[in-house]
Amino acid sequence: MASASGTTIDSPSAPAAPAPQEFSAQEKRLTIIAIMIVFLLAALDQTIVSTAMPKVVAQLQGLSLYAWVTTAYMLTSTVMVPIYGKLNDIYGRKSVLVFGISVFILGSALCGMAGEFGRLPLLGGGMTQLIVFRAIQGLGGAALFTTAFAIIADLFGPRERAKFGGLFGSMFGLAAVIGPVLGGFFTDLGTTYLFGVPIAGWRWCFYVNLPVGALSLFMILSKMPPLIHRDPGKIDVAGALLIVVTFVPLLLALGWGGRDYAWGSPLILSLLGVSAVGLVAFILTEMAVSNPILSLNLFRNRVFTGCNLASFTISIAFMGSLTFLPLLMQLGQGKAATTSGLTMLPMMIGMFGSSSICGLIAAKTGRYKPLMVGGGVMMLIGLFAISKVNATTSTLDLGWRILITGIGLGPSMSLFSLAVQNAVSPTQIGVATSSSQFFRQIGGTVGVAIFGAILTNNLAAAAARPDKAGHVQVLGLSDLQRMAVGAAGEGAPSVSTSSRAHAAPPVKVDPAVRDVVVKAITGVFTWGWAVLVLALGLILMIPEIPLVHRGRGPAAPKKDEDEPAPAA
Repeated sequence: MASASGTTIDSPSAPAAPAPQEFSAQEKRLTIIAIMIVFLLAALDQTIVSTAMPKVVAQLQGLSLYAWVTTAYMLTSTVMVPIYGKLNDIYGRKSVLVFGISVFILGSALCGMAGEFGRLPLLGGGMTQLIVFRAIQGLGGAALFTTAFAIIADLFGPRERAKFGGLFGSMFGLAAVIGPVLGGFFTDLGTTYLFGVPIAGWRWCFYVNLPVGALSLFMILSKMPPLIHRDPGKIDVAGALLIVVTFVPLLLALGWGGRDYAWGSPLILSLLGVSAVGLVAFILTEMAVSNPILSLNLFRNRVFTGCNLASFTISIAFMGSLTFLPLLMQLGQGKAATTSGLTMLPMMIGMFGSSSICGLIAAKTGRYKPLMVGGGVMMLIGLFAISKVNATTSTLDLGWRILITGIGLGPSMSLFSLAVQNAVSPTQIGVATSSSQFFRQIGGTVGVAIFGAILTNNLAAAAARPDKAGHVQVLGLSDLQRMAVGAAGEGAPSVSTSSRAHAAPPVKVDPAVRDVVVKAITGVFTWGWAVLVLALGLILMIPEIPLVHRGRGPAAPKKDEDEPAPAA
């Protein structure tokens, strides 16, 4: 018979899925606490470092490599997600999580020591060292998110895991709030001494991971129960390598295109070409191997495909448009960088609250699709409202628009993964969970690239202005970014000013330029709203399989079918 996931689970040749494991309340509680610590650490790492970067650049002397500190982490943490998902299903959650935490701690320690010993063989100067060590950190970080949600699926039934999924999803909002604050605190801390050894303040942004990560690692090793290896087999090495070949060039092209190189440049076209060839080779390989990294049969499951497409599209709209909201506030409305950062707090509060509440509602009712639809509608309303702001819109007026958007975004942080887990065989939980995260991350990267190109076109159409010599100069996205960071965009910031970078005063912008910036960026929000309409349509087409309590099994259709029937 075909399961709700479209995979055969009870034919004579297929092994029966193992019975659910039983865990004590203490095992569950301590495991959840340890995983939450790890999850928060990984989420914080993406926000705490950004505040300290001006100081890092000042000390390590690498302004030209500034973007690579983020890019290196993004590359490794993204491409490893589907690989860790398969490793989860083959070798078990605990071993993969322990490995991920260990690598993350190692990468954090190395990042904190970048440049301490001068130039090193092969690694070069301090900034190059930091980039390499951030890549190592990303290798570990990818395992943390992926494995955390898979462990929740092992410990709890679909209904019970809904409330924990909402709680973990809200950690992103918490990290976005406290990350920049901690980054600023450590940066302003200045040089401290530990056992007589001087340590620059920004290095604590990485060193703080060491004791907390070690605590979580101890709890997992000593208290976390062993989880069943559900899908014995060998890792698909060829598929893993082709994932790297496909998505590393793609992410580089999306990151560089329109910013460092023209979209039609030979380098960008070559990267996209390699990515396309790698994708074709990956698909052919996955069709041929017996134990693929990502089984293509999963895409026959309408819940799996629909949720991932909807999540991918929402990430395009969210990351692609709201990434430029701080630019609108700083350059279009003349707000200080600190003020623009605080104005984003309503989004995090809305996302934190709605993610938790929707998780509780899903756990109580067993229904998730109405919450997905409601979240999509709220995001539509919020982003439409943001697209109508102007240069004189007050902070309070902008705040309620951002709050609505955050409330709408909350359900997508956990419910899509929950729905996918509920629709697949227990032997595919790891792959299904990692796929949800992977599509979300790729969608965000694609969104920033596409909407960055739209913003560039908007500026080219409306931002022509004469310079002092009377020549017409067209503003580009890189010009806006330089204006936003002020003096830091002109060269490496000095030590005396970089510590105050996070509290920089408002950037003085010509009123004519301000109007152009507002018009160009609000045009991006309009496109984001249009993409969300598509996302809402995709959500409406997702079949709903009601969540059940632990031990009852998935709601499989009574007849042989390749996909689940929608709930009434």
